[in-house]
Amino acid sequence: MPGYETRKLNVRVGSQQWKIRSLRDKQQYADPTGEARRAGICSASWSLFGQLWPASRALAKAVKRIDVRNRRFIELGCGLALPSLVLKSRGADIVASDRHPLSKRFLEYNAAINDIAPPSYLDLAWDDAESHTDAGQFDVIIGSDILYEPDHAEMLADLIDRLATTTAKVLITCPGRGYRNRFSRLLQARGFELTETRVPFSEDDTPPYRGRLLRYQRGM
Repeated sequence: MPGYETRKLNVRVGSQQWKIRSLRDKQQYADPTGEARRAGICSASWSLFGQLWPASRALAKAVKRIDVRNRRFIELGCGLALPSLVLKSRGADIVASDRHPLSKRFLEYNAAINDIAPPSYLDLAWDDAESHTDAGQFDVIIGSDILYEPDHAEMLADLIDRLATTTAKVLITCPGRGYRNRFSRLLQARGFELTETRVPFSEDDTPPYRGRLLRYQRGM
C-alpha cells in the first residue's frame, strides 16, 4: 500500500476523453521519508497536487488550440499535469514541473493509461534559481491557479523572467485570486503585455465568470 488512496476520473477536453488518476480526496497525507517536508510541503497542503482543479481543466482547454510548432513549453506547479498531457498528445515539446515528490509518478502513470509518452519532468523550486540552471528557456510558460499565496506573485514573476525567451507567451488560468493584479504589474514591469479574458471554469458557470485566462506576451 502506498499510504494514500486514489481514484480514476474521466475528463473531456474538447473532443478528447482522458483518464486521470487523482487522489481520492483532500484528506490525505503520506510522507514516510520526509521528502515532502524537505521540499517545504506541509501536511495541510500535501494532497493539493493530487486534485484535478477547475483551473487545470480550463488551461487544458486553452492549450488544446495553441500553436505548438517550434515552441518549447513548461507548466509551472503542474500537479496532475492535465495541460501538459494535452500538449504532449499534440506533439509539443513540453516540460511539466512541480515540487511534490509524487507529481512525477502520477504524471508518468497518467501518460501511460492514455497511451502517450510522458512529458519531461523538472523538480522546480520557484524561489531557488539553482533548481533550474540547466532547464534553458521557454517560448510558452503555462500554469493553473498558481497565485494563491501572498509571495507567489514576486516568486513567479522572477522565475518567469528567468525562464522566458525574449518573445515568450505566458498563459495562466486564475479563479479570481486577489494576487493576480500584483503579478500582472510585476510582469508588465518585465516587458509583458496582458490580455485578460473571463472564462467558465465548469459547465454550470454562468456570466459574469469569476475565472480568468491571463495571457501575457513579451515581444512579437
